Amino acid sequence: MSRTVKLIGGLVGTALFLIFIAGLSHSISTGFAGFSGGLPFMLIALLVCVAAVYNFWEECVSRK
Repeated sequence: MSRTVKLIGGLVGTALFLIFIAGLSHSISTGFAGFSGGLPFMLIALLVCVAAVYNFWEECVSRK
């Protein structure tokens, strides 16, 4: 694949993933679990989001 296609596809995919995880975390924290019940999921979700952004950067943005 060309670099432009990888960049656009990776950006769209990563953005959709981040939006989904943020919405899921918000839903869990404001729902029945409450903030203290949703805090472990928020921390794990944050770590996974950081890993996804790092992977996007490493695969699509940085030149090898």
